[in-house]
Amino acid sequence: MSSEHQSDSEDADESQDRPHVGASDKEEDPDIDDSDDEILPGVSPSPPGSGGIRPERGARSAGSQQREPRREPPAAAPPPQTGSGEGTSGEIRPGNSLFSWLQSRTIRRGVFVDPARENFRTMTSLYCSMNPAAESVNLSTQTHGAVFNLEYSPDGSVLTVACEQTEVLLFDPISSRHIKTLTEAHEDCVNNIRFLDNRLFATCSDDTTIALWDLRKLNSKVCSLHGHASWVKNIEYDSKTRLLVTSGFDGNVITWDTNRFTEDGCPHKKFFHTRYLMRMRLTPDCSKMLISTSSGYLLILHDLDLTQSLEVGSYRMLRARRTPLSSDGGTSASRSAGTPRQGNDSSKIHPPREGLPPRNSLEVLTPEIPGERDRGNCITSLQLHPKGWATLIRCSSNMDDQEWTCVYEFQEGAPTRPPVSPRCSLRLTHYIEEANVGRGYIKELCFSPDGRLICSPYGYGVRLLAFDQNCGELVDCVPVQTSCLREVRSIYSHSDVVLTTKFSPTHCQLASGCLSGRVALYQPKF
Repeated sequence: MSSEHQSDSEDADESQDRPHVGASDKEEDPDIDDSDDEILPGVSPSPPGSGGIRPERGARSAGSQQREPRREPPAAAPPPQTGSGEGTSGEIRPGNSLFSWLQSRTIRRGVFVDPARENFRTMTSLYCSMNPAAESVNLSTQTHGAVFNLEYSPDGSVLTVACEQTEVLLFDPISSRHIKTLTEAHEDCVNNIRFLDNRLFATCSDDTTIALWDLRKLNSKVCSLHGHASWVKNIEYDSKTRLLVTSGFDGNVITWDTNRFTEDGCPHKKFFHTRYLMRMRLTPDCSKMLISTSSGYLLILHDLDLTQSLEVGSYRMLRARRTPLSSDGGTSASRSAGTPRQGNDSSKIHPPREGLPPRNSLEVLTPEIPGERDRGNCITSLQLHPKGWATLIRCSSNMDDQEWTCVYEFQEGAPTRPPVSPRCSLRLTHYIEEANVGRGYIKELCFSPDGRLICSPYGYGVRLLAFDQNCGELVDCVPVQTSCLREVRSIYSHSDVVLTTKFSPTHCQLASGCLSGRVALYQPKF
């Protein structure tokens, strides 16, 4: 816009606005010149921080109700007939300026509408443009066997790789430079890696041990932890109590007090035991522990207190009380659901505290897959939403001929059910059938750091899955009925079955590892 044209526009705006100063001074400042913010024909205005992207009509701001649909501005807007020209619903009317539109949008919502909920098109564009990075060809671990686990440090500066042939590799994920190989980190397969902070991390192995490592001194272990009687499969960490939590195929969940570790180890105690244990996870706030089993059970310990040891002998109830979880989120009583035998109700095992809910109360569920309700399932992979809203599982049929990825939403405020029906805090919201490739191997899924995307091993590649076509947050697109996950992109960059995936916590980057030992990195490419 030339300066002459801008001056004429300013004069015209002043002549129209000044007679109405008394009528509109409560809504707009009459001295504000908004001629530079005129709305071009066919272009929708956008709030600051949104990158010029018009939010989807169904998007919501956190803690706010759903907004009325916004209309596109007309190509030729007649001059306003009133001082403000604002509608009651916040939509853009003829003659409204960008300032008026912003003012109506930010009313009762703070200074700006939460940009994290308004940038879905940017996120979708980034996710759809993920491609293998050219440098990732250097991340070959073929001499070290299959890649069973990948883990980034919390600051995203180090990528660690757990290998089949007893070794752990460390890479710089930005430059794809190899940093260090921990030769003979264990005496058998390395299964899982967990960072305790930006320098200290733990590894576990089929040799039944856990090892602590310090990035500042990788020539030797900090210490080795002995306590499991079989393969140790995964590690969790409670940063509040500084307790390391491990689980293995011996059915035990063990806590380790890292506040008092020495070169000889650290104090530990058996926290929980169940048969057929596969995976164990803690919610981000460590208020719950979830355990998956090869027999199809999903166990939830509510109001978790890791400092209390639970009696191993009291969990015969796993065979006596089950809550089959149907695809519509409801429950159907199993053969002994309403009549626990021999007083094995969880409330009797852990009496309720006066005025407070019982600690470590146990809930046992049997998740079912739509269309496969009559078939048993083995829950092989278990992950949690980064904000603790949902749990993500990968399960296979007992015949190992089909696999599914399922998302179950936590229902903290679920309506009260009849006393004869056990509680059910999970509801199946999304699912999708997976490629049945690499039978017998566990495929580890992962959430993106913002929780909008799921990365699933899919044959010789990975598949990016979203809750809706806009890569929206789960709380913004929870369906009334169970729906399918949306495929955002499939990327095939391996020559063997992909076993594990992981998103970087700080960069827009994704890593995957396969059975032949190669690690691939993915990042946006425009």
